[in-house]
Amino acid sequence: MKTPTLRIGLIGAGYIASWHAEALKATPGVELRAICDRSHSAAEALAAAHGAQVFTSVEEMIAARACDAVHILTPPDLHKALAIQCLEAGLDVLVEKPVALSASDTRAIAETAEKTGKRFSAGHNFLGLPSYGRLKRAVTDGQLGRIAEARITWCLPLAPLRSGPYGLWLMRAPQNLLLELGPHPFSFAVDLFGPLDILSVVTGQSVTLPGGDSRDQSWRILARAGNVDVTITLSMVETMDERSVTLRGSSGIARLDYAADTLVTQGDNTAELVLNPLGKALAGAGAHLREGLRNAVTQAASLNRKSPYGQSFRGMAHAIYGGDAGPFGGDAVVRVMQAIDDSLAKVSLPPAPAVVTGIPRPSVMVIGGTGYIGRNLTRALVAKGHDVRVLSRGAHGPFPDIANHVETVPVSLSDRAGIAAAMDGIDTVYNLAKSMDTTWDAALRNDVGTALRIGEAALEAGVRRLVYTGTIASYDMSDPKGVITEATGFGDIENRNLYARSKAECERQLSALHREKGLPLVIARPGIVVGGDGPLQHWGIGRWHGAGAVKLWGNGRNILPFVLADDLSQGLIAMMETGAALGQSFNLTGEPMLTGRDYFDAIHARLGARLRVRSGNLTAMWMADAVKYGLKRHALGRKSALRASLADWRSRGHFARFDTSLPKQVLGWSPEADREAFLDRALDSRALFGI
Repeated sequence: MKTPTLRIGLIGAGYIASWHAEALKATPGVELRAICDRSHSAAEALAAAHGAQVFTSVEEMIAARACDAVHILTPPDLHKALAIQCLEAGLDVLVEKPVALSASDTRAIAETAEKTGKRFSAGHNFLGLPSYGRLKRAVTDGQLGRIAEARITWCLPLAPLRSGPYGLWLMRAPQNLLLELGPHPFSFAVDLFGPLDILSVVTGQSVTLPGGDSRDQSWRILARAGNVDVTITLSMVETMDERSVTLRGSSGIARLDYAADTLVTQGDNTAELVLNPLGKALAGAGAHLREGLRNAVTQAASLNRKSPYGQSFRGMAHAIYGGDAGPFGGDAVVRVMQAIDDSLAKVSLPPAPAVVTGIPRPSVMVIGGTGYIGRNLTRALVAKGHDVRVLSRGAHGPFPDIANHVETVPVSLSDRAGIAAAMDGIDTVYNLAKSMDTTWDAALRNDVGTALRIGEAALEAGVRRLVYTGTIASYDMSDPKGVITEATGFGDIENRNLYARSKAECERQLSALHREKGLPLVIARPGIVVGGDGPLQHWGIGRWHGAGAVKLWGNGRNILPFVLADDLSQGLIAMMETGAALGQSFNLTGEPMLTGRDYFDAIHARLGARLRVRSGNLTAMWMADAVKYGLKRHALGRKSALRASLADWRSRGHFARFDTSLPKQVLGWSPEADREAFLDRALDSRALFGI
C-alpha cells in the first residue's frame, strides 16, 4: 500500500520560510500545502511559488484541516504557545531554533508531544549537512580514535549589531544572542557527546547600541561531556566567517567547515622523520582539494540549488520525515536548551538601560523608521522638537532613550485602512519603506503597491505633506561626462535592475496622484549614505564578499556621490519645513570629494583596517550576469528572471556627476564640504566595526 503524502504547513512567511519550503519540495513523501502569516501579502507571495493555500491565523488553518504537520517559523517568543496549540490540535510540529526561551518551556512542548502522541522536532538544520553525517560516522566508527577535545565555533559578523534593525527579537535582550545563535554549536556537541556540563562562560567585545543599551559580541564557553573537553566560541564582530567543528582524537583530527559543507581529516603517517611533515602537508592539501572539487561539482550540477545552507535544510527534512529524527527530537532539544540555560546562569549580562517614560504626541510619521536612514531621521526630528510616530512591522523600536518622544506602531503596509488610521493627527509622512523582491510582478505588488497605498492613505487622512524617498540609482549614471540634475530623465528604465526600476515606477505613480488628485508630494533621492550607525558594507560602492572584501563597481577612481546620514536627515526635514518644496524632487548627494578607493584608504588610515579592495570590470560582470540569466530562464525554468542592460551595469559605477544646486537653493541645504570633517563623521569606528 502506498504511504499517504504528509501535508505540511508553514507558520511564518519570513526569510527562513523559503529555505524550509525548498527543502520540503526536495523531500519524498511530503507536500507543502499551507502558508500561515498575519501578513496576507507575505503568505500569498510564498504560497504562490509553491501552490499552497493561504491563511492569516493558526486557528483558521487548523480548522480547515489543511495539513498534518507544521513548521513554526515565527519569532521565538511565540514558539511555545504555538507548538502546544498545534500539538493539541493533532499536528506534528517542527520548531525553528531556538525552540523556546528556556529548557523548562522546551520540556513543556516535549511533554505535550508525548501526551498527544505527535512528533516534536527542532530546526537544528546544520545537523542535516552531508559532511556532518560523514563526521559523525568517523566518530562512531572510531576513525579518529578516542576523542579528547572538541572546538566548535560560530564566528560570523552579525549585521544588526552594527546597523539594525534593532527591533528584532534577536536584539531585544542580551541573552537573546546566545538563545538565537547558540543552538547551532550546542546541537553539534550534544549530538556527538551527550549532555554538557558547563564549566565557565566569558563574554566580551561589547558594543553600544542606539539608545545606550549594550551587547557583548563574543562568548567563550568551556564545557565537558564525559571525558571530552568542549570549547564553544561565538563571535559576532566583523571578522572572516569561520563556522567549524574541530575534533582531536588519538588517531586523527577532523575539521568540519559547516558553512561550506566540507570535512577534512588528518592522521599521523609512518614515513621517515624527514618525510613525515611533507607527507602530512600533502595529505592535508589533497583532502582540501578533494573537498573543494566535490563541492564545486555539486554546485555546478545543481546550478547552485544545493548550496551548503540549502543542503542542511534538505538533510534535516529528509531525516525528520524519513524516520531518522533522533538528533532533532525532543530529548536532544531539551539537552541543548538546558546547556544554553546553564551557560546563561554563569554569566553576568549588562543591565537594560533606564526606561524613559512619557506620552508622545506625534505630528510626524516615519514609515520605515527602524531602518538605517529612518532611525537617523527619527532622532533628528526629535532633536528639532518633533514627536514621531514610527510605523514598523513590530511594536519594538530602537528608541529606548527617547521613548517619551517616539511612538512605535505595528501596522501592516498591505492594510490601507490601517495606514490611514495611523495617520490620524499627523502633519507630515515620510515613506522610507522598501521591499526586497526578485521579480517585477512582486515589485509591482509589494514595492509599488505599498507606495500607492501610502499615497492614497495620505490623501484620505489629509496630511499636509508626504515625503517619498526614491534613489539616485534610477538615473543612468553610465556616462562619465554626464551631469545629472532633477530635470534629468531616467531614460530606458525597463532595462534597468529591479531596485532602480521599481523605485522609478513608485515615483511615476505617486507623481500622477500629485497631478491628478493633489497628493502633497515631495521626492528625495539620496546618494550613497554613510556615517551614523550605518554599515560599512554599502552595496552602492561595490559587491561585498564577506565583511572584509569588496569588488568595486569599476576601478574605483571616479568621484562617488556620498552623503552623510546626518546631512541627508537635515535635507529631509527641510523638505517638510519648506513651502516651495511641494511638488518637487531633490537629489541629496554630498559635495564631490571622495572616490571609492579614497574611502577605503581612509578606513585603513583612521581605523587600521586594510580591506581587500579589487576593481570590477563592469562589462565582464554584465556578461557573467547574462550567463546566469540564461541558466535561470532556460535550465531552471524561471521565466520571470530579469536581465539588466550593459548601461545599467555601468551605471552602478556612478560615473556621472550630480549638480545639487536645487536643494541648496530651495531647501537651504548645506552638506558637509570639508573633507576631513566628512571623514570624521563618516568613519565612526563603532558603526563600522562594532568596537
